[in-house]
Amino acid sequence: MPKNNAAATHAFWLAGRQATGEDTFDVTSPWDGRLVGTVSVPTDVQVEEAVAAAHAVLDEFAATPAHVRAAALDHVSRRLVERTEEIARLISAENGKPLKWARGEVGRAVSVFRFAAEEARRFNGGEAQRLDTDLGGQGRLALTRRFPKGVVLGIAPFNFPLNLCAHKIAPAIAAGAPIILKPAPATPLSGLIIGDLLAETELPAGSWSILPVANDKMPALVEDERLPVISFTGSEKVGYAIMDSAPRKHCTLELGGNGAAVVLADWASDEDLDRAANRIATFSNYQGGQSCISVQRVIADASVYDRLLPRVVAAVEAQVTGDPGDDATDVGPLVSEDAARRVEAWVQEAVDAGAQLLTGGKRDGASYAPTVLAEVPDDVTISCEEVFGPVLTVQKADGEAAAFAAVNDSKYGLQAGVFTHDLQTAFRAHRALEVGGVVIGDVPSYRADQMPYGGVKQSGVGREGVRFAMEDYTYERVLVLTGIDL
Repeated sequence: MPKNNAAATHAFWLAGRQATGEDTFDVTSPWDGRLVGTVSVPTDVQVEEAVAAAHAVLDEFAATPAHVRAAALDHVSRRLVERTEEIARLISAENGKPLKWARGEVGRAVSVFRFAAEEARRFNGGEAQRLDTDLGGQGRLALTRRFPKGVVLGIAPFNFPLNLCAHKIAPAIAAGAPIILKPAPATPLSGLIIGDLLAETELPAGSWSILPVANDKMPALVEDERLPVISFTGSEKVGYAIMDSAPRKHCTLELGGNGAAVVLADWASDEDLDRAANRIATFSNYQGGQSCISVQRVIADASVYDRLLPRVVAAVEAQVTGDPGDDATDVGPLVSEDAARRVEAWVQEAVDAGAQLLTGGKRDGASYAPTVLAEVPDDVTISCEEVFGPVLTVQKADGEAAAFAAVNDSKYGLQAGVFTHDLQTAFRAHRALEVGGVVIGDVPSYRADQMPYGGVKQSGVGREGVRFAMEDYTYERVLVLTGIDL
């Protein structure tokens, strides 16, 4: 792929080789509208070629020695390190993400491929189970191993255009499952660059493709029986439409959230409240709020609310907005002007219904100012849906039970953060909160790429995190040995 050359047409990756189709589309910067790159679109015939190649190589790839797959994954991890600055600038250009966050995303992708290499070496080692615990099992031993369910269709979103592609590709390669990856139409270049690095390895040619297919071409891929596993990250509406259209397939869906940060009564010193406010402000606005686990709701105990609220507002106002290519910028634009207009409309709806606008509330093109709302009615859109923008609501709760109930009063359940010093409270939160992850002493926005990550309720099904995705992509097969002298 040409490096940093907006005038060139970027090829896609078809069964391990570069290819171009008949049509192209432009990728533009949400910050200033400049052309970032032109991407070639695969034809229907080329998509069919990629699917057929992946299906044909299924058995060969599953039997590939672990050291071959691990070496390829290690190679990608090392090459990402070498090209960190180039790739970070590409992410920032096509996504609008501030450069410092883009560098962090590359670092996370480095870890994902490294973790996957480690898991490839130890995954599927087998478990032996004696069956002579009953008379009928005398002389029998069961050996359990995991095998790929089939070709994986990975569908990645725009908000982490490199790392969430990595979370589809790396576990599939580690497990020996061929994968066809569809990057987001707004941000395909970061995903395509992974192809540059995979092409330098010795993986079987058909074992991976990266295809910037138009969204309206996806139903045929989703329904294709040769692609029995779907890993999707994106909106609730699209995710469940995929599951409904392919009910017999295995689907991992990482969907929306409206992450809550709970500040309890024991988090009460000035130092505590300053830390909570700064973490809340940072992680309600990082990525422009375009993260499924960004802080959207703050639920503060009544005893600390009045001291916390001005700190949160001040910390939000201290966020540096502007050019995502500037190292000093904390908050860049949203992915598009349409996205910013939607956030603007939701905030205005809340204000019209009686919410207090404490700071922000202004749009400039695709940029939306970091915003804090209080006294937000329960029935307005921003209280019920995922805002996916730099907007924070703050509410008061009378005690721990009321705070936890407020967290659970949502159709989403991805992650929650609880600011408390008390270990017993931490365990009560873990038991009571209807989410996929509880972070104690911090915001809900923390994710380590090796831990199980996913939600409950309308936040999806299944778990990512390298080993957990590998388990999703595979199934257990038992081998029973007979006549064994145990």
